[in-house]
This record gives sequence, structure tokens and C-alpha cells, in this order.
Amino acid sequence: MKLPLSWLKDYTNIDGIDEELYTHMMTMSGSIVEGIENPAREFKNVVTGKICSISPHPDADKLVVCQVDVGEGAPIQIVTGAKNVFEGAVVPVAKHKSCLPGGVKITKGKLRGVESWGMMCSTDELGISEERATGILILPEETEIGKDIVDVLGLNESVAEFEITSNRPDCMSIIGLARETAATFQRPFTVPEVTVPENQENVNDYATVEIQNPELCARFTARVVKNVRIAPSPEWMQKRLKACGIRAINNVVDITNYILLEYGQPMHAYDLDHVEGRKIIVRNAGEGEQLETLDDQPRTLQSSMIAISDEKRAIGVAGVMGGANSEVTEDTVTVLFESANFQAVAVRRGAKALGMRTDASALFEKGLDPENCLAAVNRACQLMAELGAGEVVGGVIDLYPVPKKQLVLPFEPQKMNRFLGMEIPENEMIEILERLEFQVKDGKVYVPTFRGDVEGMADIAEEIVRIYGYDKIPSTMMKSEVVVGGKNRKQKMEDAIRSELTSAGLYETMTYSFIDPKENDWVRIPESDQRRNMVRISNPLGEENSVMRTDMLSSILKTLRTNYTRRNPEAAVFEIGTVYLPVKDQVLPEEKQIVAMGMYGSGDFYDIKGITEQLLERLEIKKYSFAPCLDNPSFHPGRCAKVLVHGEEIGVLGQVYPAVAGNFKINAEVYAAMLDFNTLLLHYTEDKHYTALPKFPATSRDLAILVDNGICVGDIDRIIEKQCKSILESYQLFDVYEGEQVEKGKKSVAYALTFRAADRTLTDQEVNAVVEQILKDLKQELNAQLR
Repeated sequence: MKLPLSWLKDYTNIDGIDEELYTHMMTMSGSIVEGIENPAREFKNVVTGKICSISPHPDADKLVVCQVDVGEGAPIQIVTGAKNVFEGAVVPVAKHKSCLPGGVKITKGKLRGVESWGMMCSTDELGISEERATGILILPEETEIGKDIVDVLGLNESVAEFEITSNRPDCMSIIGLARETAATFQRPFTVPEVTVPENQENVNDYATVEIQNPELCARFTARVVKNVRIAPSPEWMQKRLKACGIRAINNVVDITNYILLEYGQPMHAYDLDHVEGRKIIVRNAGEGEQLETLDDQPRTLQSSMIAISDEKRAIGVAGVMGGANSEVTEDTVTVLFESANFQAVAVRRGAKALGMRTDASALFEKGLDPENCLAAVNRACQLMAELGAGEVVGGVIDLYPVPKKQLVLPFEPQKMNRFLGMEIPENEMIEILERLEFQVKDGKVYVPTFRGDVEGMADIAEEIVRIYGYDKIPSTMMKSEVVVGGKNRKQKMEDAIRSELTSAGLYETMTYSFIDPKENDWVRIPESDQRRNMVRISNPLGEENSVMRTDMLSSILKTLRTNYTRRNPEAAVFEIGTVYLPVKDQVLPEEKQIVAMGMYGSGDFYDIKGITEQLLERLEIKKYSFAPCLDNPSFHPGRCAKVLVHGEEIGVLGQVYPAVAGNFKINAEVYAAMLDFNTLLLHYTEDKHYTALPKFPATSRDLAILVDNGICVGDIDRIIEKQCKSILESYQLFDVYEGEQVEKGKKSVAYALTFRAADRTLTDQEVNAVVEQILKDLKQELNAQLR
């Protein structure tokens, strides 16, 4: 929201308040000032000048040499190519060592060999017009020579830029910010009384209004102005509109924009002669109904939108934009001014569905005060009369089915002081509230209708303390009874995963949850796979971000692709991400967390497997194993394994299939792992148990057995693991051999076994008995032989 400080002075006195103090104090009271700009600061050494003589350029047909009087005695010489200059013309002159908007610096120079000591300026060069000018700006002939152009054109205007939060639509207006300014600096605040000179006719003889759905339109006010004279707005109005970033069009349209800024109330003007039956109907739009809006674009309306119509067709989308079929033109003679209040949700949905967000819709979306409608339409008609733009017809059309009730809250100063942790005197509380136009009487606070954000005692306390001064709240130590929150089990496991994987050399990443549906093909998800059933986003940024992911592999591969295409020789990353799996007969999908890892460069299958084992050990998950996986199309069939915890499959790891990596433009071996976070959480153990150091020595045995090549080491581990409940303390695979010394089709697998008892030194007989049992089980289940 832009606020010209000169406009602010219409409602409150800000004399003696410099810009730095204004910015600080307003920000501290809750109205954040992002900055104050003044176009005059960009000008230097630019004055008015009068062209004394014009002569042809000796070496250029399109240039002329002008002698210009800039009030310094002798004229200065300026070469120009402008065609609209003439002797006696008064023009803006940027002299030698001058500055113009945009950081443009002007110095003396030569044009085709002739010296030029400055430049005569056009409107766009002065920054007072966005359109490209066709010639030099010609000023009135009575303009004083040598005068600063900033003063001549009235460019010395400071404009404050406010960041207004969505809960304060009352501050999206000059009057609202003036009220906040007056309250902050303890200055008087007054809104000039609006008086409308009107004729003796009755507005109801000119137009009628009907609200068919009061839920969508809380209030509709209208006034009629006849004998309208369309003309440019006065200079003072154009300057104020321009300072706020609005382009002047004509007096009628400019007045509606002026009221939008001044009162924060959107308005619209209709050419009443183009309203069929001179009747305005507020209704739900018809499904598929057509309307050409003021921007000359055809629009297809929906039944959820609010349409403004006459007796035959729609003439506007309420709260968004009017229709071209009833717009004010140069031929307009009778105007109906509309000032209404529409439901915020319906306006937002309509603007979003049409793909158009206007200044009006941005305001209505925040929820406006219906009590503001009548004052705004009266102010518009007052301006029409003052500018001589038309004759105001007597009376107002005001449909207000259910007037807004004023909120009344108990005034509890002691309770608010306890809440704030400070002692503000009761009389000072009342004075602050009254400055903000709250009323306090009989132990109650009457909240003004424009403060829809105030709902309870805490809001009243906030209003008091922000004006009183947040900096005055005393600093205190935390009380001992205050309970400090801690992390829950899930958060602790997330921290453990991050700690373990980063210590293993992986970098954590975060990626978008919405992806391109083509990524299903890139990672070769089968057509019949349930992961193809994805949640589609209704308003995506583009097709490449149009669905919610059901698999994390593509997200990891995209991150690796970014590193690979930037010529990083190796990369290892992980992400704790969410996938979204649609559930039949449910609106919301199942959200499932996945621990995803990926690497290329220096790693291989055993690295990704080892990191997974480290992670499971860190989470105190002991009962895990790996099994071959031959049916996952995203991974290499010979280098892929299922991850099992307590016999339940929780994920997969291995080498990404080369064609899949190629789809992501990675010409390297890529290894990845995907683990189900929720299943890990079920088996995660927070508590660590102390185990005393052993008092008795260990006994070791090496065991080498022959098994078929097709036997997995994991199957052997499973059989040996059974004996860990006895005196077998640990076992470690240290060799797998295939070669000349081993029978063809067989392999030798060697383990180091460690035995220990907690209460005694073991004998050879005890150890041999366990070894024999292991060999017996291996023989029985795997047909293994001792080598």
C-alpha cells in the first residue's frame, strides 16, 4: 500500500515528524513501512529554460542547435533532434552535471562536432510518463525561467510503502493509515464531513437493485449522476493517483479509483443507459455464462461466482471486474455508482477461476466492512459535483438485508496486564483504545465494525501494547514452573538418521513433493503399479509440477542429475521425504515418509549396503537382513536387494538400472536405497542399555564351508544366528572363494566365530559342541560341507 504523505495531511497533522522517525514509529506500532521514496531525490540540476533561437546543425539534417536561456544570464547551447521545439518554447533542461530518474547522468558533449551543454527533456525522461514520448515536454509560456523542475511539476512528493498484513484490510486505505498515524503519534484525526449537493429527483425513478442471494452480497448501495461530462481529472487528483501507482483515465473512472485508495472501498461505475431495464441484479452466475470484461477478454463464468447483471445479461463479475457492455465511455451521460460488500470467499474463488486478480478483488478477499459502503458512494458523488462532472440525483439506493452487529467485549484491564506481563494504567488503556476509535464505557469495549480482526481479550491487549510500545515491555527471567518442550520419538529418530547419514558423508537435500508425471516412465514404474495412481494438483505451476509423487527415486535422481550436469565428480545425498498414495473412497491421500539415499562416483553396491547397515545399527535395529531382488524394474536385477527387518520388507537398495540413470542424463553408475520411515519408527529403540565389560576370555574358531554358488551368504548367516543365544558371542564373514582349489559350481565361505560365557572360562568341549551343531544345521538346510 502506497501512502503519499501530503495526502495524509488531509486527515491528521504530521508536522515536525521526519521520514526516519515516521518509518520507525509506524513500524513499531504494527504498520510496517518498507521505505519512503521521493522522486525529487533523483533530480539534480534540472531547471526550466526558454529557447531563444534555433539554427540548423552544420553536419546533420535531423539535428538543430538551440540557444536556451536557463536564467543564468548568457544562454547555453543544446543540440537536439526533437521536432516539436520552437523559438519561445519553455522546456525542462538537464544542464551539465545533472541527474534524471533511473540514475541517468547528463554531461556536456559533442553531437556531430557541435558542443551541447545539456539536454531538453521529454515526459518519459523526467519519469512522469511510462509511455515513450514523441517530443520535448512544452511547459506553459508563463512558467518562470531557471526554476527547479521539481517545484514546477510538483514532483517533490514523499510516498511511504506499507506492508499490510491480510488481517488488516482497514489499513488498505489512506484513511485507515491516517488513523494509525494519528494514534501512533497522538495527533488529532478527522475525516472531513461528506456533503452531497443533489437535486430534488428520486434515484428510485432512475434505477432499481435486487439482491437474489444475500449470503453473497451483504450490502449494495448505489447513486445516480446525470448530465455527466466525461473529461480529464484535475491535476491534483491525477498526481495523487500516480503517486499510488494508478494511471489516470477520465474523471469518472479516476473518482472510483480515488475512493478505492481513500476509503479502501472498491467501486464501479456503470453507464446506466446500457443497463437493460435500468435494473441491477446481484445473483449467482449461470454455469457457462459469457461476459466480456473491461480488459476486452471473453470470460466464461461459473455458478460459484457472483454476477452483477441487468434484466437480460451479466454486466460484471462482482468484486473482480465490470463488463465491457456497460462501461463508461466518452458518450456516457448517466452513471450509476456502485459501492457494495461481497463475500470474501466467493470473490476469491471467482478471481482465481478466471485467472484475474484486480485491486478490487485483492481487497474483497480480505473481508471488508459493509458499514463503509454508504460513505464511499457519497464521497464519490461529492467529488462528481465538486469537479463539475455531473448532476447528482437525490437519494440513495441502499439494500442492507442483515446489518452488521457491533462486537462488544468486556473491558478487563487487570487481566490484560497479567497477560502482557506489565502494568499499564487503566486510563491510559482507555485513551489508546479511543485513539483507535474503540469505545469504552460501562466496563465494556465496543469494537468498530472495520476491525474484523479483533475477536477477544488478547486482541484488545495487543491493540493497547502496540500503541503503548512493545519496547516498553520489561525483560524478565523465565519462571521455574514453565515447562520447556522436548522432541518426540519421531523427531529424535529423524535427528538420528540425519546424524548417521551425514557422518557417512551424505548431504541432506529437500525437493518438491510435486513432480512431472513423465517421471514414472523415467524410473520404469509398471503401468499396472498402484504408484501410477497419483494425486493431481488442480492449479499446477506447469505440467512438470502437476502431480504429487508416489515414489522418492526420481527426486533423488534429479538431485544427482543437477550435480552430474554441473560436473561434480561424485555426489552422495539423502532426503527424508513424503510420498502421497491415494486411498480409495478417501479425499486425502495417505502420506508416507521415506528415507531415500543416492550416490554416484566413488561408491558401489557394498557402500550403499554398508551405509544402510550403519543406519539400522544406529537406530538399534538388530533383526535385519537382505534378500535378492530380481523384479524391481528401477534397479539392476543382479545388484539389488530387499531390506528386511524382523522378516518384513521395509525397502530396497542397489544399483539403479543404467537406462533409468540415462533417462536422468547421468552417465555413471548410480546406487540408491529407499527405506520406509514408519516401519523403521516401529522398531526404533531410543534407550541404550549398559553392558559390563566381559570378565572371562573369549575363544575363537575359523569355519570354512563349501556351498553351492547359488546359496546366499545371508542364508548362512541366518543359520549361524540361531546359536547366538548360547555361548556364540559373534561371527564375522572374512572370505568367499571360488577357484581351482574348489569344486566347480561350489564356493568356499569362511567365518570367524567368537565364543564367550559371562560366568566362566569355556572348555573346548563346550565350544566344539556348538560348532558341530552349526555344521549339522548347515548340512541339513543348505547341504553345506566342512572344507
